Amino acid sequence: MRKFLNGGLFLIMAITCCGQLSAQDKKKDKIKNLVANQSYVFKAQTALPMSGRTRQLTSEYDVKVAKDSVITWLPYFGRAYTAPLDPSKGGIQFTSRKFDYTVNNGKKGGWNIQISPKDADDVRQMVLMLSEDGYGTLQVTSNNRQPIMFNGYITEREPRKQK
Repeated sequence: MRKFLNGGLFLIMAITCCGQLSAQDKKKDKIKNLVANQSYVFKAQTALPMSGRTRQLTSEYDVKVAKDSVITWLPYFGRAYTAPLDPSKGGIQFTSRKFDYTVNNGKKGGWNIQISPKDADDVRQMVLMLSEDGYGTLQVTSNNRQPIMFNGYITEREPRKQK
């Protein structure tokens, strides 16, 4: 009787475990498709400037990536070598329609995505190091500012609204 109960318990644990794995596999497949289709949003949660302290972001900051555009709305903390002409453009804010986009496989799974905008004034390169689970680190390198990093995750883009 005791062997039967232990064996039944093992069977229940195995079924439960397999159910969790399939849900996690579905999430990994979804993330893989988002990266492959070049259609996702990186949601920044933490800013890590080169100088100063780490900051938890309480507002919504993101980078929207599509095949035809990259729309960036991120804060900036750190040293700027030149001041922006428009004081309202203090963060990292731009829309790029001309950019290079390369994806390489990461060492432990995941991806390293490099975005080099050609029509943004200050941003030279953005590198997104992304895990299979969708969590990642975005490093932004500028021409006139110290580099800054953001921790966050990617999610599905909202479909564009038809007018």
